[in-house]
Formats: sequence, structure tokens, C-alpha cells
Amino acid sequence: MSSGSSQATKYFDAISDALDGLDTFLREDDSPLYKHDVIGAVVTNYLKRLRTSLGSWQNRISFSDKFRISQSESGFPAYQNVLDLDLDRREAKKRLAGLPAEDKIREEMVSFILEKKKFPTALQKIFAERRYLESIQSGLHFSPLILPRTIRVSVNPKTKRPYYIVHWGYYDGSANLPMVYMLTVEDSSEELSKLLVTKDGKLNEKEEVPLPVDGLLNPALAHQFDDFCEKNSSYSLTLSTIGTNLDKDFENLHPKQLRRFVLGPFYHSTITRHGEKVDKILQNVKRPENGWLMTWTLQEIYSVHEKPAKRGFWNSEPASEEFYINTDDLDCARQGVSNFERHALVPHEAYQAIYASGEADEIFDGYRKHVISGEQVLRNF
Repeated sequence: MSSGSSQATKYFDAISDALDGLDTFLREDDSPLYKHDVIGAVVTNYLKRLRTSLGSWQNRISFSDKFRISQSESGFPAYQNVLDLDLDRREAKKRLAGLPAEDKIREEMVSFILEKKKFPTALQKIFAERRYLESIQSGLHFSPLILPRTIRVSVNPKTKRPYYIVHWGYYDGSANLPMVYMLTVEDSSEELSKLLVTKDGKLNEKEEVPLPVDGLLNPALAHQFDDFCEKNSSYSLTLSTIGTNLDKDFENLHPKQLRRFVLGPFYHSTITRHGEKVDKILQNVKRPENGWLMTWTLQEIYSVHEKPAKRGFWNSEPASEEFYINTDDLDCARQGVSNFERHALVPHEAYQAIYASGEADEIFDGYRKHVISGEQVLRNF
């Protein structure tokens, strides 16, 4: 997909509008996700990263045609774009040193136009590449793995253990989907307990914790936890599998709740091909810029019981969590979760087209639908 492609412009405009609409939905005071602990506040930061990446990709194709969309699956940029951007950021300084200064490029462009009476396409690409490399050095993008960050600390009055909320981001390479994970975990490490918990089982207010903290709050486990997130965040893994793996890999970490926010798929009337019925209906939207639909899923699993550790002469077992999976719900059982929510966001004009088609009940089956109308998002429309 090249910079001159009208398809590229349509795609970037549409997905930017979708992310803006989702951001509005999350930021409204009575938004169900904003009220839902810290989900809304956390996800908006990752949306900002994704928008920054989209802006960089749009700049990149002005000098390189290497940009691909997962048209038949997620509707999001293909994973290779994420890797390319990550590599460009790491090599930006070195590549900039090999390019002429901006003033020099401008002078050469003027000379070329005066002498050749043509537009200096090659020089324009060099100029665009320099601007691109300069812009990505300081920007916060959506990388393959956005390392964990601790944002809240407290103490469980029952167990007298410190617990904290950690989140991290992951762009799945197989499904081409951006995801956000949020974990509530108790820490039974002796050193951390001494530091953070008072004798009466409350949070030690004298010990200042400068939140947010990059990485897991426990420094002794931080690097190991980073590695765990890199290896255990794939979309193909159920939350029950991830939670169980975490419980087994860290004797002193006790996962109590794990959430996963999956953004996508994204449907577009003329670009995506993974939802034929939806795509066909969206093609009937009068204004093409409104011919899209964004979906997302929020999954959750939580522990209902902690099996105490066993200390014996011949063998011992660490404490382990018993996660609740709602087997009464076939979708929950299939996903390995306690519960989940599916949401769909659509411009009002597109919603009207879907409703007029008579297929609205089927298309939105199982989804909480939200409609963009002007500057507002009408929830549960």
C-alpha cells in the first residue's frame, strides 16, 4: 500500500476515527469501562500509542511502500509493520547520520527543480525519510511487547500480603491484534512484605512508592516477569492457561485477577475482506468515510480459592490458585474465562445501513453495540 493510494488514505482516516470514538467512549465519566476499576484509564494510554504508530506508518509509506493490512483477518496493520517500526526506532540515530541535513536537501531540491524543470521525487523521499526518523525517536509507539508497569499498590486485609495492579501491551504476531493485559497479583515475598506491610496488616504509608513504577514492583522478580509476559501473552493462549503458568512459574506471586482487552477485528467497506456480510452492507453507506465498524473484547478470569502450600519432609507444594471458569456459558468455557464482554462501535450512518439490511440482529448478536453520533457515543444503542 503506497502513500499515493486512496485506499491508504481511507484506511488511516477510518481507523483513526474509530480509535477516536473508542477513546471518547472510554473517557466519558459514566463509561462502564472507565468505572470498571482502571480499565478505561489504562486502555486509553495504549490507544495513544497505537495512534502514534499509525501516524508513523502513514509517514513511512511516503518513502516506502512496505505497509500491509491484515485484510482477511483482523483488519489491523500486519505484524511485520510493527517489527519494522520497532527496528526503525532502534536504528534511527544511525540512519539519520547517513542522510544529508534538512537544509542541504532543500537546497538540492530547489536546484533540481530549476535545472531539470521536474519535481525531485528521489530527494523528496529522502526528505520524508529524515522527517520520519526524527519523529519516531521520541514517540511512544505500540511495540511488539510494551513492558509491564505497576500502577497501584495496596494490602489484602485477609492475607496481609501486598498486592498490586500491573499492565502491559502485546501486539500478537499471528492474529495481528493489539492487546492490553491487566493483572492483580499478591506478593508473598518476605522482603517486600516487610517493606510494605505494617504489623497491623496495613499498607506502610511511610514507605513511598513512586507510582507508576516501570516493571513489576518487586525488583527481584521484575526481569523474570518481563520474560514471562513476552512468552505468555499470545492471543492463542487462554487466560486460564496464562494465569496457571504464572502461578506455577512464580512461587511468591499469586494471581488473583487477569484481564485481557483485545482490540479488533476492524471492518471497512472497501478494504477488509474478513466479514463478507458486514463488508457488503457497509458498502451501502452513503458517505464512504463512515463505512466501518470496530469491535473489541474484554476477557476476565479470577481466583476463587488459594490452595495452601504444603511443607513436608519428603516433598512440598507451593500455594496454588483455583481459577473460576464459567462452564455454564459455552463461550466462557471455550475461551477459558470467568466472563467476557464483546463490544461493537459504529458510526450512526453505518448503523442505519446495517439496520436497514435486516441483518442487525445477526451481525450484533452477542455484542454490546455503541453508535457514534456527532461528538457523542450512544452506548447500548
